[in-house]
Amino acid sequence: MISLDRTDRRILDLLQRDGGISNLELAEKVGLSASPCSRRVKQLEDNGIISKTVTLLDRDKLGLKLTAIVQISMDRHTPDRFEAFENTLETCPEVISCLLITGQSADYMVEVLVEDMDAYQAFLLGTLTRIPGVTGVHSSFVLRRIINRTAIPLNHFS
Repeated sequence: MISLDRTDRRILDLLQRDGGISNLELAEKVGLSASPCSRRVKQLEDNGIISKTVTLLDRDKLGLKLTAIVQISMDRHTPDRFEAFENTLETCPEVISCLLITGQSADYMVEVLVEDMDAYQAFLLGTLTRIPGVTGVHSSFVLRRIINRTAIPLNHFS
């Protein structure tokens, strides 16, 4: 595990909250001058701690109102079967998260984001159930997001 000092943690915390913050503003907030702050950010990137910067979009304003949490069971638990399934899901823009899970009757938990129930039905019947090896699909629908974080916790560093 990598060692991060208090300043590194503060930089990461601020960047997770606003990836578009200017280096000058970031430096002011962490108590550094611009050049050392920029060097620290570059070092965090070089070490792979900062993997990329993204822009978060508003789902509702873009008409993406329906989120489905889909549990998927596979017929065989072989690397080839799982790889083919995962590669197919990679091509589906509706899939915003896919987790291989244990402790459930399902093998995967997939988060799907679409406009409405008609769009979900089209994705389910036209894509998901047609993937070789899929034997079971159980869909649940999100009524409301209570917590929707993109920032990961940094409090385990001391």
